Amino acid sequence: MIEVKGVKKHFGKTEVLKDVSFTVPDGSVFGMVGVNGAGKSTLLRLMAGVLRPDEGKILFDGEPVFENTDVKGGIFFLADEPYYASGTTGRQLAALYKAFYPSFDANVFESRCALFSLNSAAPIRNFSKGMKRQIFLSLALACRPKYLLLDEAFDGLDPNARLEFKRALIDIGESGATTVIASHSLRELTDICTDFALIGGGKVKRGGNLEDNLSSVHKFQAAFPREVERGDLPFPCIKFEREGRVVQFIARGDADAILQALSLLSPLFAEEVPIDFEEFFLVETEGKSR
Repeated sequence: MIEVKGVKKHFGKTEVLKDVSFTVPDGSVFGMVGVNGAGKSTLLRLMAGVLRPDEGKILFDGEPVFENTDVKGGIFFLADEPYYASGTTGRQLAALYKAFYPSFDANVFESRCALFSLNSAAPIRNFSKGMKRQIFLSLALACRPKYLLLDEAFDGLDPNARLEFKRALIDIGESGATTVIASHSLRELTDICTDFALIGGGKVKRGGNLEDNLSSVHKFQAAFPREVERGDLPFPCIKFEREGRVVQFIARGDADAILQALSLLSPLFAEEVPIDFEEFFLVETEGKSR
């Protein structure tokens, strides 16, 4: 389990993180989401022990991560732009990582490279951005860490590579390992995340189990005999869109009670439709009840 407790971080006079606290459950795929500049990458570097918090604690299984080699031995941190020496090949990096991670599995590395159609013997500098991301993801999976920390993991991946990587992350979670992904690609996280923290203004605005949070807001679509405006609805809604006599809206509360209240307007039809992580994020960051 990862515990982030009252973490604050400044760079000069700029306060990037303000009293951030959350818990990452064991075996979860944890999404750390927020707009650009929210502090996600800084927080991930703090969790990896690359940076020291100005205040607060970050604990892995009850142990502090900063300057703790034992704890870091169970963590793999993949930055948005990982460093590699000029001329280095994937296999040379694999040999280096094997020295730091006793659990490194060369067969997993080569099989992942093959799955991504990568030549592990080729210099990494010749790869495209997406291919570089794939080679480092292959290294991350081969290290078999207890904790995998990823910054913008899906950047540069084509649809097939994204699907295969998602499957790998699900397998990791089922094996008991924990993954933390800082990302703005919310659609990619919808079908793999179990838990999340929404970072905004240097704080956690919302978080917890994703399924529980998604069930707290509901999306509906309905058609009416006449055009209906937002103000005609007998309850507050967070988001409202209309095209002719068909409306879509998002509201908080009990779904059955909302549909019952909607029946007062004699809709031609009314139904609840699924809401995804991206819509939930927009609701929490932009949507306001009237």
